Amino acid sequence: MFYNVFDVEKAIDLDGQKFNKKSLMENGESSLTLVAIGKDEIIDTHTSKENAAVYVVDGKIELHFDAQQFVVEKGEMLMFKKDVQHKVLGIKESKFILIKV
Repeated sequence: MFYNVFDVEKAIDLDGQKFNKKSLMENGESSLTLVAIGKDEIIDTHTSKENAAVYVVDGKIELHFDAQQFVVEKGEMLMFKKDVQHKVLGIKESKFILIKV
């Protein structure tokens, strides 16, 4: 059994990068990852092999899916299906949890 309690907001920083990620758990294609992204920075278009959810811990991001855009702020979550191209824009310096299942 795995137990670990930590402050998510303090668990990851940009460390001078445009974005930074830290994997917490992986099981096959499923994973739990912390991501930090700078203001006005972009995580380029990509797809996920698994269904995914993004929970914003701090800040505000925008996710782009083809013609649709969603703004997700602190305390909000967006879920989306696998194999859908998307990109992420940091509206503010932000931290989020990426859950792939």
